[in-house]
Amino acid sequence: MSDLDIGSLICEKNNQFIAFNKPSGIAVQSNNAEDFHHWANAYAKRNLFLVHRIDQPVSGLILMARNKKAASLLGTQFREGSVERTYHAIVDSRPESDNGELRHFLVYDKKSNKVKIVDQTGDGVKQSILSYRYLASSDTYHLLEVRIQSGRKHQIRAQLAAVGMHIKGDVKYGARRGNRDRSIHLHASSLTIVHPVSNEKITLTAPWPDEVLWNFFRSTIE
Repeated sequence: MSDLDIGSLICEKNNQFIAFNKPSGIAVQSNNAEDFHHWANAYAKRNLFLVHRIDQPVSGLILMARNKKAASLLGTQFREGSVERTYHAIVDSRPESDNGELRHFLVYDKKSNKVKIVDQTGDGVKQSILSYRYLASSDTYHLLEVRIQSGRKHQIRAQLAAVGMHIKGDVKYGARRGNRDRSIHLHASSLTIVHPVSNEKITLTAPWPDEVLWNFFRSTIE
């Protein structure tokens, strides 16, 4: 990761926060010093405050605040569920309906580092809601736009897999084959937040990875 050009990954930068387009395969934060947060701090020459996270094999938007007040205000938006979060997923099965909503109860199993879907509430069980929209297909795969309301750990991966739509490369949740670089084809594409100072509603976006399948769908829907 020493050759990672953090500056080229910036989607938005101001006095309150920096939004990055994280590549897949890099942990946002870990016990290892060479995580994305470490490299973002080195770029900014200051300690940035993580507002939220995405999974290591997932690419896309990561928001880091530049001061404690901005971190608190932005963090509150995420906790209250007022942030509009849009992902794009490439899956192995076309949905029966072009638009749909999934509701599940999820519980995280720390031992397996995997989320499980359960039938009822209980300790650690959280309701998770997402909506999806079908966009396009290749010969083998299908592109979905996904919006989440709850933001649980592994939520999109577990919920799509539960209805037979496995994200390409996500062997943890049932995909037949992994990607060579251990990425999965799930991208955090946009965040709509309220600016912590101006109170203006703004949308931050991150381009899809420059990769064969993502590029195919980019050319298909543009």
